[in-house]
Amino acid sequence: MKYIIILGDGMADWPLPELGNKTILQYARKPYMDMLAQKGCTGMLKSVPQGFHPGSEVANMAVLGYNLDKVFEGRGVLEAANIGVELKPGQMCMRCNLICVQDGKIKNHSAGHISTEEAAELIEYLQENLGSETIHFHTGIQYRHLLVMDGADKHIECVPPHDVPGEQFMPLLVKAATPEAENTAEQINRLILESQKLLENHPVNLKRKAMGKDPANSIWPWSAGYRPSMQPLSERYSFLKSGSVISAVDLIKGIGHYAGLKVIDVEGATGLFDTNYKNKADAALEALKSDDFVYLHVEAPDEAGHEGNVNLKVRTVEDLDAKLIAPIYEAVKDWDEPVTIAVLPDHPTPCAHRTHTAEPVPFLIFKPGVNSDSVERYDEEECKSGIYGVLEAPQFIEKLFE
Repeated sequence: MKYIIILGDGMADWPLPELGNKTILQYARKPYMDMLAQKGCTGMLKSVPQGFHPGSEVANMAVLGYNLDKVFEGRGVLEAANIGVELKPGQMCMRCNLICVQDGKIKNHSAGHISTEEAAELIEYLQENLGSETIHFHTGIQYRHLLVMDGADKHIECVPPHDVPGEQFMPLLVKAATPEAENTAEQINRLILESQKLLENHPVNLKRKAMGKDPANSIWPWSAGYRPSMQPLSERYSFLKSGSVISAVDLIKGIGHYAGLKVIDVEGATGLFDTNYKNKADAALEALKSDDFVYLHVEAPDEAGHEGNVNLKVRTVEDLDAKLIAPIYEAVKDWDEPVTIAVLPDHPTPCAHRTHTAEPVPFLIFKPGVNSDSVERYDEEECKSGIYGVLEAPQFIEKLFE
């Protein structure tokens, strides 16, 4: 048996008046998800353990069955693993967004989805002007970058920028959670305010403003941690000799790295609605020929949810179904070795809320030759009647590999 998890980031949602009080999953045309739900077994998953923020780093690690209390060290360290930043003892790493601030408010968490090429120039400029022997900026992808600080204290309170669109940024600056972290919090807040002075009139931003685009006029560091200690999946499940992760997002690739999965880079994978679904499907099928397990992640629904764009989110779900799930299912259904297919989001990203929430998410597991339950459609309501009921995070991966 081979296994593939197809994860639509933030795909779950709330009922929306403009969709006749249906959720995105209830409204969207997704015949292959519904068919797999009919042929398989379904349920709901508590992907955000009690006491944790509903971030993608938390939820994706939970989907893979990790005990967050033991291994969680924040988002930045996971992304660092993927871009080749090896953290040393005593170093703290944070995700460092390039964001757009307007009239003292966080307009968006992505600087209008700035390109990696533009962002690289800005991050290099910040390193030249704010970096030091103990402060290091590292370029990631699009708006997602890293801040590494030597001798810093991770016990700080940070607000993810995608949680607070439209809010004044000053009250949201970093706060120390312990007296020992006061200096770290002060350092980071100084970097934020100085970055705003440096970036406002940088040529990249002047050009963006002239084109009617949002400027990347501030950094926003968050999710601090040290190097994590995660057991590879192959050590936890002896029958998994090899596996791969496919994503456009450094965070997911970093989780895959620490989980012992090969990271597959796909040409045209953007993390947005225009991601190259065909290349991702082809890469997943090629990986399944040699690997026992593939973790296939699609960021597009989450980004549409953060934008509050209902029509776009519907489109991303329909594209995921037609351009990814359909070709993968049609290819593997006749393989000599059967392939188990699971479909789920990591967390909801409701369009009306524009950020992550912690409600349980619907999932389906299709195993060739295994009897199905009575669920006819894949969505937040139907899956509540599934045979698996409501699972805690570690139970999902155990059911998948049963």
